[in-house]
Amino acid sequence: MSTTPALPEILALCDHTLLRVDCTTEEIHTLCDEAIRYHCASVCIPPCHVAEAKAYVGDKLTICTVIGFPNGYNTSAVKAFEAADAVKNGAEEIDMVINLSLVKDGAWDAVADDIRAVREATEGSLLKVIIECCLLTEEEKIRLCEIVSASGAEFIKTSTGFSKGGATFADVALMRSYCPASVSVKAAGGISSLEDAREFMRLGATRLGTSRIVKLAIAQEKQQ
Repeated sequence: MSTTPALPEILALCDHTLLRVDCTTEEIHTLCDEAIRYHCASVCIPPCHVAEAKAYVGDKLTICTVIGFPNGYNTSAVKAFEAADAVKNGAEEIDMVINLSLVKDGAWDAVADDIRAVREATEGSLLKVIIECCLLTEEEKIRLCEIVSASGAEFIKTSTGFSKGGATFADVALMRSYCPASVSVKAAGGISSLEDAREFMRLGATRLGTSRIVKLAIAQEKQQ
């Protein structure tokens, strides 16, 4: 990767995302078309759209979906079923939300068990664990880096984008520092400029959860 990543390098790390509660099938199709055109890593969409989107794109695009989203307080059995159903419907990547109630109770073994239940239900698929940094103390973030790293998940992710804040440079730097190289970092929520995207990449993020970068690419193309 170059010192200053070009737009195509940034787009290749983007999970082109649409998680609005009222998004339509037509909007999902447009999202998929854009992600294919700009060679994004995936589209990240609601579970109810996974089967139809997979049928629409076939093998041309990776489908990602969210589990226990956005609050994370579903029971582990519900999350595991939801995740298994998503994989059956064609999702190849799963972004799950941890149980923050358990975190605040300091029930660390239960937090780990919750993640493990989804991991076991999604073996063979890529798992990203959303820890919702804006609701955590630094000590909790560090502890969760350890738990996620031991869980078998491939990624730790900053945010849902539906809480009090999104990704920050400080959080990505912390996560990269406290997770081994085998665990990748995804920054999500509020990534609105190429400058922000490049800084998150410099700090160690290898996925970006955003729709705005593709919109910037489209705008640039129209200006040419």
